[in-house]
Amino acid sequence: MNLLFSIDDNYTTQLETVLLSIRLNTRPAKINVYVIQEQPLQKTAELRRVCQNLKMTYHPVMVKNEMFAQAPVTDRYPTTIYYRLLAHKLLPEDLHKILYLDADVLCINDLTSLYDTDLDGYLYASAIHTGLTNTTEVINKIRLQNFDADGYYNSGVLLMNLDTIRRHVQPQDIFAYIRKHVLLLPDQDVLNALYGKYIKSVPDELYNFDTRNGRIYETISFGEWTLDWVVKHTVILHYCGREKPWLVNKNSGHYTALYKHYWRLAQRLAQNKLIL
Repeated sequence: MNLLFSIDDNYTTQLETVLLSIRLNTRPAKINVYVIQEQPLQKTAELRRVCQNLKMTYHPVMVKNEMFAQAPVTDRYPTTIYYRLLAHKLLPEDLHKILYLDADVLCINDLTSLYDTDLDGYLYASAIHTGLTNTTEVINKIRLQNFDADGYYNSGVLLMNLDTIRRHVQPQDIFAYIRKHVLLLPDQDVLNALYGKYIKSVPDELYNFDTRNGRIYETISFGEWTLDWVVKHTVILHYCGREKPWLVNKNSGHYTALYKHYWRLAQRLAQNKLIL
């Protein structure tokens, strides 16, 4: 199982929290952790030790600045927006599949079912967040002119078919699109606009559950997707938005306490105070 992240020094403990949750809830597997970064992370030694304790292998992926010589780069469009889109240019060529995860997610059930999704004929697999209204979907399709796509995909959980991506996703296409359009969420907009019709949909209630929208999930499922259902079935909780669960007194959401539990375990693991 190959996992991909892109973080800076402000998100080390968040990454460790995600990795711990994956190890505790995913059946034994050889897990490689690839982390895209501009500079070597300050806590590289700690990350290596944590990964070793989790029986994972840490692989730093250093950004090659020459890749972005022709890219539109501004304060609004920093080079970081390209990392997810051009990960296939940074990763080893002998990798065939990888799962990208934002650092603000938590794995609470076995990740294998998502990772084993058949990507034949697709570039990616991703989820469309249920909380979007029909009006928002229409606006996004008009804005991005991607009427063939099923909807607006959230790129925080993105399974990548690297062999096919290497053939079809080219930097010049991405750079050209960004030059010609004003984007709200740059990398996510590009993903949807250029490649939305080549994305395989996976259910967000299982693989990208927006923790802000618990009541919406319950409503559209006619009361089925309750907290008990989520704990039993959902694989990935995504703590979207500005109120992150690791912030003190900033988040009182339905799933905050669960995250804080894993966060504390990750801190103990980093301090060598947790034995797995």
